[in-house]
Amino acid sequence: MSDQSSMPAAPGVLPSGNATADSAADNFVQVVDVVKKFGETAAVKGVNLSVKKGELFALLGSSGCGKSTLLRMLAGLETVTSGKILIDGEDLAMLPPYRRPVNMMFQSYALFPHMTVESNVGFGLRQEGVKKAELKDRVAAALELVQMSRFAKRKPHQLSGGQQQRVALARSLVKRPKLLLLDEPMSALDKQIRQRTQIELVNILENVGVTCIMVTHDQEEAMTMADRLAVMSEGQIVQLGAPNQVYEFPNSRFSAEFIGSTNLFEGNVVEDEPDHVFVESPDLSVRLYVSHGITGPLGMPVTISVRPERIALTRKPPEGTFNWGKGVVKNVAYMGGYSLYHVQLESGKTVIANMSSLALSEIDSPTWEDEVYVRWSASAGVVLTS
Repeated sequence: MSDQSSMPAAPGVLPSGNATADSAADNFVQVVDVVKKFGETAAVKGVNLSVKKGELFALLGSSGCGKSTLLRMLAGLETVTSGKILIDGEDLAMLPPYRRPVNMMFQSYALFPHMTVESNVGFGLRQEGVKKAELKDRVAAALELVQMSRFAKRKPHQLSGGQQQRVALARSLVKRPKLLLLDEPMSALDKQIRQRTQIELVNILENVGVTCIMVTHDQEEAMTMADRLAVMSEGQIVQLGAPNQVYEFPNSRFSAEFIGSTNLFEGNVVEDEPDHVFVESPDLSVRLYVSHGITGPLGMPVTISVRPERIALTRKPPEGTFNWGKGVVKNVAYMGGYSLYHVQLESGKTVIANMSSLALSEIDSPTWEDEVYVRWSASAGVVLTS
């Protein structure tokens, strides 16, 4: 008898077993053509998004871009004007917030000041009527997870900002949600605590295995914590991908400028081949050379993005006939392990270069008004057509 399990699926038929399971895991949270209008104003404009099971996904954008509105629609705090939101295949449209398999941690933490830590964490379970013994065990496990067991009897005002955040996280996780929503989770913490807490939070969420969508305007936070991120602008997603992909290969001028800092050179394509492109720019006396091709006619206006850390300073003229310029140091910002140099080129354009302390020691650390050259490799630039 033949082994039918090894036979290929018929055309148009989904294979059974792992392939179907993998598809469900990849589309654990689905946002389908979602629109949200307030009167005649569209805050979210036809957003489509899939989040994988167990993924930490970040919505990143400036104020008013629609990221918080999208998060509130996931939580049920805002209704969807049109489109669908599904979690694990279940349409949430008709479910009120308290019936959704979703918990949201607000940036203010919203802890009850008159309750102890353990009472705050167990509040949602008490509202659901969870039996006392189970409630006690689940609260204890949640506090152990966030390393707050020894503070169980304290009130919120007796805790630091970082400790309050852990309590809020424990309260969100104790109900075992399918989806955890984080609204600017680090905004109330100072910088040093924030950097340490970002890693701690990622480790906790990985241990629990919960799917998480966070909203932030902090690029560093999104880059540090997220498996993938979406950059939003004017109610739409303009780029989506892993943090390093979005940073290294922005797909538009907006993404290049919003994620980190960059140097932008305007110009026109004068040669376009599958493996390279040459661009002439009024900003430089030599051509720009990028080691990837584009699709477009000769003469097309483009912008070349070059990150500051990809630019080197030298005191001698670089060899070659592309990707360099001569200028004068106009400002130096010492940042500890590196320095930011602002170099004004002969064309008047200012280029920012990020130089490590080691690299600077090798060229005798240029200072204000010193004449220098900036240069970068063919792989450092990205051609932007929008």
